[in-house]
Amino acid sequence: MHVPDGFIGAPVSAVTGVVAAGAVAVSLRGARRELDERTAPLAGLVAAFIFAVQMLNFPVAAGTSGHLLGGALAAILVGPYTGVLCVTVVLLMQGILFADGGLTALGVNVLDMGVVTVVVAYALFRGLLKVLPRTRRSVTVASFVSALVSVPAAAVAFTLVYWAGGTTDIPIGKVFTAMVGVHVLIGIGEALITALTVGAVIAVRPDLVHGARGLTTALKLRVDGELVDAPAAPAPAPAAVAARSHRGVWATGLVTALVLAGFVSYYASANPDGLEKVAADQGIDKKTEEHAAKDSPLADYGVKDISDARLSGGLAGIIGVGATVVVGSGVFYVLRRRRAQDTPEAPAQDKETV
Repeated sequence: MHVPDGFIGAPVSAVTGVVAAGAVAVSLRGARRELDERTAPLAGLVAAFIFAVQMLNFPVAAGTSGHLLGGALAAILVGPYTGVLCVTVVLLMQGILFADGGLTALGVNVLDMGVVTVVVAYALFRGLLKVLPRTRRSVTVASFVSALVSVPAAAVAFTLVYWAGGTTDIPIGKVFTAMVGVHVLIGIGEALITALTVGAVIAVRPDLVHGARGLTTALKLRVDGELVDAPAAPAPAPAAVAARSHRGVWATGLVTALVLAGFVSYYASANPDGLEKVAADQGIDKKTEEHAAKDSPLADYGVKDISDARLSGGLAGIIGVGATVVVGSGVFYVLRRRRAQDTPEAPAQDKETV
């Protein structure tokens, strides 16, 4: 659902850019509260994983494909504020390096694919967890539903932006029907990818899933025929929590992202995605402009001057994953350091207390 240059007029693009910048600023502040010893090392990896999976277009209807948006996945794994930043990093890498998504439309894309998907998905996710049993399976189910709904929600958001500033005169009702119809189907694929990924992480390290925190149930003991709460185990020291290695999860996630982008992406559907298909059918793309980075060595997810399509696309994917994980990890490392600097030290007497 990457909006190219020329779909939305300059005034509305400018307004969405300001709104998106404000949302990113709020997210930068909020992420400093979310990032800790568990999530900070993995947030950059989440961005890289989303980049990789977005290369895997899957067929959803005759002549149409879809791909992961990633807002729901990022919000559930690392938190909503950090999730907005993850998707924003991905969109920046795609727009600057790969000419995917217009640069003048960057605000539209961040608002649509980052902010709207995260806000809708995480609000629905938290609401579902309040009514579902407090189990890991409920987290997976809530992930599926929230991801499913987030995609047509993004389609509605694009329709509203197009209604406010579209550069072609197309009846808004036709745009709404076409966009929501195809993106409900794409949402099913989004939901499956999100639920499978969240379920896989929960299975091995539930403590790393932001959306699964606080779901542990107190251990019960049967005493004289009655169930009573077992004595609480002493809380682990912060140093002990930090000592729990993320290396295995980080390495597995990075290898998975590299394989998906560098190898599996070759077999992705070549059909246009939902927005491209609707734009072509409805005439939204009549005033599409050439991308400012069209001459990039990595434009269109291929390495310039490499004629072998498999090798060119695979190398581009690997470079993209590497660039995204480096930039994302750098951003989240700085935010984590800022949080540590802003946190006042405990009084000496408290430090000595066991």
